[in-house]
Amino acid sequence: MFHVFQYQPLRLITQNSLSSMCLKLMLSRPVAFAQIWKSCFSSHSLLGKKNIILMGPPGAGKTTTGRIVGQKLDCPVIDIDDDVLETTWNMSVSEKLQDVGYEEFLEEEGKALLKFSASGSVISLSGSNPMHAAGMQHIKKNGIVVYLDVPTTVIMSRLKSMQMDRIVGLAPGISLKDVLQFRKQFYKRWFDIRVVCGGDVAAEVVAEKVLDAVKRYQDSELETFISTRSSRSGRSTEEDSNKFYFSDVVIQGLAPDGGLFVPERGLPKFTAEEWQGLIEATYVERAQVILERCIHPADIPASKLAEIIETAYGENFSCSKVAPVRHLAGNQFLLELFHGPTASFKDFALQLMPHLFAYCIPRSCNYLILVATSGDTGSAVLDGFSRLHDIDKQRIALMNFFPEDGVSPIQKSQMIGGQKENAWSVGVKSDFDFCQTAIKQIFTNSDFTGSLTVEYGTALAAANSINWARLLPQIVYHASAYLDLVHQGIISFGSPVDICIPTGNFGNMLAAFYAKMMGIPIRKCICASNENNVLTEFIRTGVYDLRGRKLISSFSPAVDILKSSNLERYLHLIANEDGQLVTQLFNQLENQGHFQLQKDLLGKLQQDLVAGWCSDQDCLAAIHSVYSTTGYILDTHTAVAKVVADRLQDRTCPIIISSTAHYSKFAPAILRALRIAEINQNPLSQLHLLSSYSALPPIHWGLLETLKKTGNGDHRVCAADMSVLMSHIETLIQNHFM
Repeated sequence: MFHVFQYQPLRLITQNSLSSMCLKLMLSRPVAFAQIWKSCFSSHSLLGKKNIILMGPPGAGKTTTGRIVGQKLDCPVIDIDDDVLETTWNMSVSEKLQDVGYEEFLEEEGKALLKFSASGSVISLSGSNPMHAAGMQHIKKNGIVVYLDVPTTVIMSRLKSMQMDRIVGLAPGISLKDVLQFRKQFYKRWFDIRVVCGGDVAAEVVAEKVLDAVKRYQDSELETFISTRSSRSGRSTEEDSNKFYFSDVVIQGLAPDGGLFVPERGLPKFTAEEWQGLIEATYVERAQVILERCIHPADIPASKLAEIIETAYGENFSCSKVAPVRHLAGNQFLLELFHGPTASFKDFALQLMPHLFAYCIPRSCNYLILVATSGDTGSAVLDGFSRLHDIDKQRIALMNFFPEDGVSPIQKSQMIGGQKENAWSVGVKSDFDFCQTAIKQIFTNSDFTGSLTVEYGTALAAANSINWARLLPQIVYHASAYLDLVHQGIISFGSPVDICIPTGNFGNMLAAFYAKMMGIPIRKCICASNENNVLTEFIRTGVYDLRGRKLISSFSPAVDILKSSNLERYLHLIANEDGQLVTQLFNQLENQGHFQLQKDLLGKLQQDLVAGWCSDQDCLAAIHSVYSTTGYILDTHTAVAKVVADRLQDRTCPIIISSTAHYSKFAPAILRALRIAEINQNPLSQLHLLSSYSALPPIHWGLLETLKKTGNGDHRVCAADMSVLMSHIETLIQNHFM
């Protein structure tokens, strides 16, 4: 009831205070009305002359929320249904709908919206207003559109209890659920801000969320990034004035001081109700909600971000669920991350990141993306950047460095076959750690990077997991996996799960930990290593020691890594953002080959992480055992995680094992695990042999196509020499941009 809020809504004011002539003036002469309105009400600083425009389906609570927001801001409140449409038509909305029918109603509603104008107000739209493009374009010009995103099942329950009889589009043969689903496309088109509303959230809470969201929208200064090697207490005035935003960190990749970018104020925290509101959502919808909260609209507007996400996770993925969760055995579940075009978890970031990058870079400069890969990143980044619009390809080139003898034959075929005129794959006669270190050194070589800018008008950027835009998309699938278990009835929201991930560069594991920080109830993060178990020993002892360690080639090459780059971000976090300590630790690692954590930090780390490793023999045995008992084939990395999970889980809660690649990519090892005596060396023949097993999952669709096209393609090979790598970089720039 209106009197509860101790102020008069617009329709009561017009009846009792201003006279009906004032409302007619608002509709016919908006400027004059705005002047009268301004003399009657004070405008809150949050709004200025802008309106807050609440949008959402019928039953979302727009009217009630609008009244509360208006009261808090001490500003006028306008309900389009009651104060505009019914006043204009001199009849109720339901009568108008019955009188003219669905299509004519939308047109009449749009015409009324086109005549309407206000400023400094809170406006509650009708549920069908967003379906009229011209009307929405008009009202959006002077407002911030806030989408109250309520789960469809909640809306249906509310409308049933309200006995609503005026749902536009509802007709015989068309269900209410169909109507609500159809309208989502229009809501997504127009909103500036999304407010996720759970089922039992009070209107007062929703109103506070709206106000917080508007404040965030208006102040991009709140979301800046710092380097892991800087600390708040030690930052200079010059550093404070040189702020980094999301767009900057996507472009730069590595911080100027050699550290990695992290959000200065941390990641957003979702409430339990907000997470529960996503249980019914699709993967794309979950990604949109999560990433909108992590990327400020000043960097990428919500509508553009939605477009990018839909492009990234649409037809490029062979499974409609994008990242499905499959029960394996007992309390173990597999998060299948291999349904993208290049058959590994890298696709989740690298189908998205190129579009983010292309949107953020200035139009006046060319960019060369540098990538180091231990196997899967190379093909994924080549595929992702190849899907950009032609106009973006003209100003973006890519160079992919990989260990020439340190990837599987199929991985190499993918990287060779994925080359384009503007994208090269270069095999380096060394290991992944050299490739990764070389790229870091190139970025911090100001003489070299400066000469590229001056001579060729070209800047360097990174697409490795050191780039923040690579990490963000990975948070989504860890959150989505938990929500899927809730949706399937395996657990109730709030029940804990463990996560086990084959871990090399620590990016995937860090993303799971970030999901935990954002409110997903993950209990333990289990790091699984192969015989390159430096990370396992570090988690157990606090000593990161590379002295005397040589990289061992294994059947799980993507985790054949000794220097885990993203560990730096995690240590910066648990060290309370002590950049000086992080700098000291990683300088010591670089110069002396080791460092040791303080006892208190090791205690914090061991509360979050546990770790184990397995041999190649144990890996192959696990593949054979799982296939024999379930008919399911694990890839070699997932098998490493399976072995470690078996050893370390306590079986008191479900454990989600990240299946990071499709077994087809590692056919020789899989055939060996299945105890095939003679293995043809031709990768295509190996895949055909595997397909004869009729196993789950089937052979990956993209790999067969890639191998058919690749044949014996050429690629560049170079020595492990910095000057040679830099020479290749200059050659590509000259060929593509000059």
